Amino acid sequence: VQLVESGGGLVQPGGSLRLSCAASGIIFRFRPMAWYRQAPGNQRELVASITPGGTANYADSVKGRFTISRDNANNAVYLQMNSLKPEDTALYYCNVNKSTDYWGQGTQVTVSS
Repeated sequence: VQLVESGGGLVQPGGSLRLSCAASGIIFRFRPMAWYRQAPGNQRELVASITPGGTANYADSVKGRFTISRDNANNAVYLQMNSLKPEDTALYYCNVNKSTDYWGQGTQVTVSS
């Protein structure tokens, strides 16, 4: 299983970013996918998840600002992040569970003026 994230960067408060995760080694269309994040000194936390059918769930802290989506034809999952806040600064990871958790290398998101 391989997960490769991209799309992070430095953005001002109120700005937007779109993260992408390319997955391989799994039958993607059958797997729930998720985005997690980890800020320095904090535990890794679930940001959003999406079922194979496209039902999404979000952490309270990002509801109304972030949108998770998936493209089963291209084995990809996305996280559209709008109205970014400094507290969204973290390393963002793509996740899939296939008997065990698999993680990508992470993509850094920094929200700062």
